[in-house]
Amino acid sequence: MKIRIHGGRLIDPASGLDEIGTLCVADGRIVAAGESPEPFTADREIDASGLVVCPGLVDLQARLREPGQEHKGTIESETAAAAAGGITTLCCPPDTDPVTDTPAVANLIQELARRAGNTRVLPIGAMTPGLRGEQICEMFILSQSGCVAFSNAERAIVNTEVLRRAMEYAATHDLTLFLRPQDPWLSANGCAHEGAVSTRLGLRGIPGFAETMEVARLLTLAEQTGARIHLGPLSTARAIQMIGRAQYDGLPVSASVSAHHLHLTELDINDFDSRAYLRPPLRTQRDREGLHRGLVRGVIGAICSDHQPHDIDAKLAPFAESEPGATAVETLLPLSLRLADHGVLSLSEVIAALTWRPARILGIPAGTLSPGAAADICIFNPERYWTVAPETLVSQGHNTPLMGWELKGRVTHTLLEGRLVYQLKG
Repeated sequence: MKIRIHGGRLIDPASGLDEIGTLCVADGRIVAAGESPEPFTADREIDASGLVVCPGLVDLQARLREPGQEHKGTIESETAAAAAGGITTLCCPPDTDPVTDTPAVANLIQELARRAGNTRVLPIGAMTPGLRGEQICEMFILSQSGCVAFSNAERAIVNTEVLRRAMEYAATHDLTLFLRPQDPWLSANGCAHEGAVSTRLGLRGIPGFAETMEVARLLTLAEQTGARIHLGPLSTARAIQMIGRAQYDGLPVSASVSAHHLHLTELDINDFDSRAYLRPPLRTQRDREGLHRGLVRGVIGAICSDHQPHDIDAKLAPFAESEPGATAVETLLPLSLRLADHGVLSLSEVIAALTWRPARILGIPAGTLSPGAAADICIFNPERYWTVAPETLVSQGHNTPLMGWELKGRVTHTLLEGRLVYQLKG
């Protein structure tokens, strides 16, 4: 199908494009951006006047709950929600059930995503069988089955020798490791940032140095092994400083942050709102400002959703006994756009952190409107307000600390390889 999208503001940070123009799509590929080629007869016209047309978003971390926890969400339901949020490519961590530690599970996830047809799903393979941290997986074989990176999810590899061997293996085969820096002993049984708020509420805290100590260990091993590592989602200003120094010294390390941590702080758990129970925990205002500086300086390369849909019961228990995580794919874009409204980043810089920069971290040809690229496109109204409510969310999970918030910025169309996979009604 041939599609002409006209009248919109085309923003493609990968190529430096930012102008009012026309985008032409044919056979699932972008034919032209800016000027309409002649002759070009479109089968469908999309009037994007007053809207922003940008590459489809690339989300580095979104749990889809399938296989294993279909009562929380399925690949079909959560990729539909991702498409409603403008996301065309997302990475699924390996803590599925069964764990993504064999080609069979990786192939199953990709096949279910192809059947759903809403977004491109890239599995992240397990670093160790069963995520037990005892020995390393055959990561190269998993990479041949479509795994774009490797992780032990939220389970730290306590045995430093095993972690070292995993990094050496990854360096040998030019693989990327996604690592969540959190010391398992310092964070055990904690549920909030260790500070005045957690003390007043009587909640067991997780100190900020639980993150920075693990960052130090991971950076040291990366320096020794030459492994390419990605750290995130991060939550502390000090961790950003450490990673910035490592990048300056030439280490192949990148970083990401969840959109929630760029706006919420420990103060948002004041009423024991379990919807604000996240891992890593929401931290101080100074930490939030440090994350902003990390984005401005380019230390943080990507903003992710860290999407974790839950069933209703998972959040009904007392704060410390509830399950961490928030549904987030549909609020990723509007939350990120607030950074532009608040003057932290320009609109182009925000889109870069959601498109070509995460694509570059993954090493995939995505996140651009350049001619010849796959027609993964997000069209959104930057001025449209909407209220986060159960009836406005597509995700099977409604566990968000933003419930009831009025957000600015609404996706109107999402195209995946030239197919319209989402269109806003009304």
